[in-house]
Amino acid sequence: MNARQEGGSGHSRLDDAARAGWLYYVAGNTQDQIAAKLGISRQTAQRLVSLAVSEGLVKVRLDHPIAACLDLAAQLRSRFALDLVEVVPSDPGSSSTTIGVAEAAAAEIERWLRKPEPIVLAIGTGRTLKAAIEQLPPMECPQHKVVSLTGNISPDGSAAFYNVIFTMADRIKARSFPMPLPVIASSPQEREMLLGQPMIQPTLDLAARADVTFVGIGDLGPQAPLYEDGFVSESELKALHKAGGIAEIVGWVFDREGRLIEGITNDRVSSAPLPSREKSLVVALAMGEKKLPGILAAVNRRLVNGLITDERTASALLSA
Repeated sequence: MNARQEGGSGHSRLDDAARAGWLYYVAGNTQDQIAAKLGISRQTAQRLVSLAVSEGLVKVRLDHPIAACLDLAAQLRSRFALDLVEVVPSDPGSSSTTIGVAEAAAAEIERWLRKPEPIVLAIGTGRTLKAAIEQLPPMECPQHKVVSLTGNISPDGSAAFYNVIFTMADRIKARSFPMPLPVIASSPQEREMLLGQPMIQPTLDLAARADVTFVGIGDLGPQAPLYEDGFVSESELKALHKAGGIAEIVGWVFDREGRLIEGITNDRVSSAPLPSREKSLVVALAMGEKKLPGILAAVNRRLVNGLITDERTASALLSA
């Protein structure tokens, strides 16, 4: 079997996978037809189509409203006075905290970016949000501004891995406004000094004027993202627990009532405040049992006024 039959290597292999994916999902060819058109075996055609999906070359969206999801969304909207709710189906065999929600969030973000009139879109950080941004198609959006709510620097000085502002700006070709600060400063005094810099003020002002904001909700369990990613120490995590902290949004830790924890790490967080929920839309992307207390507190306290989640989490919220 020649190199072409094996699907090539490197970029040529992805080229073949993209071509096979297009023939299968867009042009409606069978795998036998793809094999014949590309001059490869049926098994290779099958592998190329699978590769197109696994490498994210094919984006699959379900364009049909599922009645149970619509009903849960309506109940959540009514119960918590939310302005936007989307509920996606749950995969009974999956423990993922991003699948489905990331795709739905990408569709909602894309809808905003398709608007011809200029908007300011604020963005948080986290695994779900990163997965959503990776689902966005390449777009040209020079009329829009995208601003980060969080610092972009990790404790070791490197770029924060789950900060998505640069990935998003590259995908949509919009003006981007990062926050060139550590996620959590070393002291309250350092935080005040950093936020007082002239170059930071325009970014903070822009964040406050966001038309729509997308954020994740991080839990504060033993595998809390803030702890695993090195932003807080084990002793600080325990102190946050002792003070009643259950979750965080862009680094701001809050309790079961949705109230910000005083001191500890909150007086060192460099993130911008969440934009007004009265004048704009602030959407949380979150699902899963670990995040349930944080989601409940966030919607009860109206830290957010929009939610994208899955069926299981939606049902649990309504039963809480």
